[in-house]
Amino acid sequence: MNIGRTVFTQLMDFVPSYEFQKCVERYNGNYKVITFSCLDQFLCLSFAQLTYRESLRDIEACLRGAKPKLYHMGIRGKVSRNTLAHANEVRDWRIYADFAQALITIARKLYAGEDFGLELDQTVYAFDSTTIDLCLSVFPWAKFRREKAAIKLHTLLDLRGNIPVVIRITEGKIHDVNALDDLFFEAGAIYIFDRAYVDFARLYRIHQSLAFFVTRAKSNFVFKRLYSLPVDKSTGVRADQIITVTGFYTLKDYPERLRRIRYFDAVTQKRLVFLTNNFELPPFVIAQLYKCRWQVKLFFKWIKQHLRIKAFYGTTENAVKTQIWIAISVYVLVAILKKRLKLNRSLYTILQILSVSLFEKTPILQALSSTDYEDEALNNDNQLNLWL
Repeated sequence: MNIGRTVFTQLMDFVPSYEFQKCVERYNGNYKVITFSCLDQFLCLSFAQLTYRESLRDIEACLRGAKPKLYHMGIRGKVSRNTLAHANEVRDWRIYADFAQALITIARKLYAGEDFGLELDQTVYAFDSTTIDLCLSVFPWAKFRREKAAIKLHTLLDLRGNIPVVIRITEGKIHDVNALDDLFFEAGAIYIFDRAYVDFARLYRIHQSLAFFVTRAKSNFVFKRLYSLPVDKSTGVRADQIITVTGFYTLKDYPERLRRIRYFDAVTQKRLVFLTNNFELPPFVIAQLYKCRWQVKLFFKWIKQHLRIKAFYGTTENAVKTQIWIAISVYVLVAILKKRLKLNRSLYTILQILSVSLFEKTPILQALSSTDYEDEALNNDNQLNLWL
């Protein structure tokens, strides 16, 4: 029964405690810890993400104001700004990174049958990065430019449910294409990239993994056409060609054939050229697949707007990564909640309701479904730049 239990406690019931404990033990997270455990840290920072707290002092004030409820929320240690700051600095961020991956595994199973706009049997991923600007004097370890600091979030997004499968946090100066070296490519899956990731040696590694890629050709791309396939120009497809790359080193990097598709988008009046190693899918489907890459951009926009990943509670690398991974855990946890409770609401709406009802003692399903609030059309973004 949920009578007498806060909404926050009921939300945390969806946290697999066994998996969390395994992550803590893997990195000795509670070594010499007496009162403020890794679970306490996770719960406090999850509360901060859900209620949009601005600082450690803000977190301390809010939780101390609800002191009689903390024990029933699962927070056993004394909450103070100094204790939180110390935990963020010394507790290994990999604890929360591994736990986020455990949540992602659960979420992907729940969203395996989710529709993303195209009827395909293959798993489809979009890969991209976003930059979070930082102050160089405060974050000197996050090297980017001479007078600027930044970090990058390189994210592989499963388009079925928009679940982030892989997230790598690097310094801002790391080039996007280098992040491909850390990916393990799944046979039969389709990976979508923009032009920044066109590196033929790396694309050939995807091909050798029996996976498929869809990307855009650079403007200076040089090739040799072998033959052309018939196309239906009413779909916007202008050409479907089988080609090989030219140039001694380029041909050495990618010795196999490629498929080159020219497409005209009537909405944006843009002429686009796609490259892929998939020779089976219709050319129009290839164009629509690339358009789905926009979902990873929307994901970045969403988490920057609704989670605390642009302003940080600590300045060390460990504190920043800890906060980001707990934010990702909260995002995936809410996605799991939405699926398991069969809620017909957007993640945005669920987060908004949770932010003002965490201390209420009401069944969480009732709190999230009884309101007359109507979801906003959150995806009505200006999509004139879908093909960038």
